[in-house]
Amino acid sequence: MTIFRTASRALTAMAVTATAAVLPVNIAVAEPVSCAPWAQHTVAAGYGILENLGFDGRGNLLLAQQSVTGSAGSLQRLGADGSTSVVVDDIDGPGAILVIGGIAYFTAGNSAASALTDRADGSIRALHLDTGAVTTVATGLTMPNGLAQLPNGDFVVSRDIGAGTLTRVGADNTATPYAPSLSSTNGLAFDRPRNRLVVSTTFTPESVVAAVDYADSDSPPRQVVIPGAGPLNAADDLTVGPDGKAYVALNVAGRIEQVDLETGQTCPIADGLPLSSSARFGSGPGWDPNALYVTSFLGTVTRLTPPAP
Repeated sequence: MTIFRTASRALTAMAVTATAAVLPVNIAVAEPVSCAPWAQHTVAAGYGILENLGFDGRGNLLLAQQSVTGSAGSLQRLGADGSTSVVVDDIDGPGAILVIGGIAYFTAGNSAASALTDRADGSIRALHLDTGAVTTVATGLTMPNGLAQLPNGDFVVSRDIGAGTLTRVGADNTATPYAPSLSSTNGLAFDRPRNRLVVSTTFTPESVVAAVDYADSDSPPRQVVIPGAGPLNAADDLTVGPDGKAYVALNVAGRIEQVDLETGQTCPIADGLPLSSSARFGSGPGWDPNALYVTSFLGTVTRLTPPAP
């Protein structure tokens, strides 16, 4: 069922974005380099479709769990000790999770049906970790998938199916286009040391990781191309490591790609991870800060540990 859902989503998005082109501006294409493989260990299994993850800094991993239909999703809590619980139930299409201080922000309404019908039923919500209360931060969004926060406090959401795929959301719920040259956007991470928003594209002809300059977001960003056909890679969520490199989950290709936005070099650090959806470095008690934790549509959480220096 999950494989059918992914294939259907890919075929639909390919039809929608068949005419989209990656702009040949500031594109870095370098020879692929070899990376030593990272060790793989299954941390958890048996979940539904896992779309995203975020560490709450208190010893827990939050997981965005979807159903095949996109409705009746939830936020799940996985403790470093293996304990499990439901944090928020009955979420239609939970997407990205972004933990800032005592709040876990997450998107809802992340569904292909909303994108294809241009239905603005998506939102950004806030889970207050101290109390468990959930409040609504923004509404009127279409298929909000990835989520990042800019230095001024505005949010950016992505949408990998349809037009106008990056949207900036202000404190007054005003939504405006952001980095308009990019299409079919998915993973988002704000790289504070370099003052840029790092973005992946899913169904464009080539898989692109772009660095949007916060000081000049309307200009075409620097882009790095990941080898392989875009829809067959299906770049999903990403994170930026302490080394400044992007780590991208390639959903259909089933691998995690390391991308150097300065040199344009890319390399796989892990393979054989089908339908991988998101990756984050460990944070908080009990989670290895040097390891990547990867979710999948198959309901697994996998720890990737880098080789010893």
